[in-house]
Amino acid sequence: DLTAEFPVLGELAFFNHAGVAPLSKRAGDALRTFASQGERFAYFQQGWYRRVREVKKLAAKLINADSEKEIAFVANTSTGVSTIAKGIDWRPGDSVVITGVEYPANRYPWEDLKRFGVELIEVKQQPDMRIDVEDVVDAITDRTRIVSISHVQYASGHRIDLKPISETVHQVGGYLCVDAIQSLGVMPVDVQHMGIDFLTADGHKWMLGPEGCGFLYVREDLIERLHPNVVGWMDMVDASNYGDSRFEFERDARRFEPGSYNLPGIFALGASLELLLEVGIETVWSRIDAITTHLCEGLKSKGYRVLSPRGRGEKSGIVIFDVPEAGVREVPEKLNIVMELEKKGIVIVIREGRLRASPHFYNSIEQVDRLIDALP
Repeated sequence: DLTAEFPVLGELAFFNHAGVAPLSKRAGDALRTFASQGERFAYFQQGWYRRVREVKKLAAKLINADSEKEIAFVANTSTGVSTIAKGIDWRPGDSVVITGVEYPANRYPWEDLKRFGVELIEVKQQPDMRIDVEDVVDAITDRTRIVSISHVQYASGHRIDLKPISETVHQVGGYLCVDAIQSLGVMPVDVQHMGIDFLTADGHKWMLGPEGCGFLYVREDLIERLHPNVVGWMDMVDASNYGDSRFEFERDARRFEPGSYNLPGIFALGASLELLLEVGIETVWSRIDAITTHLCEGLKSKGYRVLSPRGRGEKSGIVIFDVPEAGVREVPEKLNIVMELEKKGIVIVIREGRLRASPHFYNSIEQVDRLIDALP
């Protein structure tokens, strides 16, 4: 029963999962259980850290990582990207390839490396809102240490084919880092098949968890090549032996977890991951694909312009659209559209001056029709 799993269905037609998503009921229950246990028993006999390991296994399963040893919990995507950016031993003249339309979380950590003599190379978005794979591949040289790119772009919804990029950057001895916040929980992501070396995402979008809790994947053979960005007590071997100060980093991804966990966030994220895996990511994507296709058809029939690339292998859960050519409006007028929809319990947003809808698998075709009918 989707209504029982997603109470938001009784309140809103919510189409902003690319922003901050509603919690699943299971995630909310996990938060409430944690609060109740904390109030009544503190940490005593709760098995909280055992659950942390279980949730890491769920994250590893979601992306087809080898094991939970390749998974570290991070506060957000920015922290995950920064862990990679600050962990590499850079040399002057090294370069990082990104695109010119990355979300700031996947731009600023790399831009900060300019102070170490690292060059930032930007690949431009095409006029049709696509990132051409060949343009990314052509930007890779023997000086490229990292290509860092969003699997799905937040302001276009374009999904890029990562495998040719990983194959090319590996040929020059570099690595592929992926911001997967707009694809995890939407569609299958296979780090092994795609050749991804590093991947990170916060859980508050398509994974239906709370803000402030995500995870970082680091390929096992690369873990010890990265120096931890933040050094604390918990990223050390035998961390719970407090009286023996032994400066030796963990050899798995725990070396990127310097201190106490965001336990309520991890438990809530884990509950939603269990739900997504129970439904099946292939099923989730099939449903999102059908819903967004219906949305695009309805928008076009009403005269709206669908701008997101919708070809095979490049579409996502994000639909960027704009008003009809004859009724071109300034951004404040488009904001009025968004606010009028909100009065009717329909949630979309504006990104980069255009309208954006991002439905999840539990949204209904009837809700999509409500959105289309309510648009001016």
